[in-house]
Amino acid sequence: MRLNSPQINLITRACMKASRSLIRDFGEIENLQVSTKGPGDFVTSADKRTEKIIIDELQKAHPDYGIVTEETGIINKSNLDNRWIIDPIDGTMNFLNGIPQFAISIAYEENDEVKCGVIFNPIMNEMFCAEKGNGSYLNNSRIRVSNKKNIKDSLIVTGGPNGSSKIKDKIFSEYINVSKSVSNIRKLGSAALDVAYVACGRFDGYWQRELNYWDIAAGIIILKEAGGFVEFFDEDKNLPLVKNILATNANIHDELRGLLNKKDIE
Repeated sequence: MRLNSPQINLITRACMKASRSLIRDFGEIENLQVSTKGPGDFVTSADKRTEKIIIDELQKAHPDYGIVTEETGIINKSNLDNRWIIDPIDGTMNFLNGIPQFAISIAYEENDEVKCGVIFNPIMNEMFCAEKGNGSYLNNSRIRVSNKKNIKDSLIVTGGPNGSSKIKDKIFSEYINVSKSVSNIRKLGSAALDVAYVACGRFDGYWQRELNYWDIAAGIIILKEAGGFVEFFDEDKNLPLVKNILATNANIHDELRGLLNKKDIE
């Protein structure tokens, strides 16, 4: 991989270290499915264990940096200039059910701009990686978004709504509207990997509401450096860590945005 800034090296090292126990944990899931206790508690502890390994590794190098993470919350709140954004297991429901579609996601943010990020699926051994100005890579190969130009020929991915969503009807309406105009829609269950897959051309576009920032922070730079376009829409300034995202190969962005803006979606 050609990206070798100190931040990228540090993130990559943290991912590899955390992935060892995560791979072992994933191997236990099948046994837990038939146990009386059930796998829920196990997945929570796997999440926390993975996060602790990552935080410990990053803090060794930069103890003063801010950290925004799913399980622990915000560390070093006063440092808004340098922050790590961490999701230890993005796609926990997949993990819980023994589906190998989940990832570790770590981004480095400087002055409110994501400078580099890594999304790593340890089971598939796929590491998506990018750094501002240096392109995006999948393992050792440079990646680019697809060149699809028409929405009707595009393969789109989405997710949600989550169980507690208060706007389920709106999200379902958007899904129906988009599905009438595109080739097909997929729902794979990991926002981080969804964005990464747009970056490498497996999907042409992605949208989702009510995401947590840590789900897609690393994906932002990976997609941009692969030639894609990212937009956050309908933002709530009172909830800065909750995002509605539209991410595409840039060619179909306006068309997909138009489908989400249709007047018949209330």
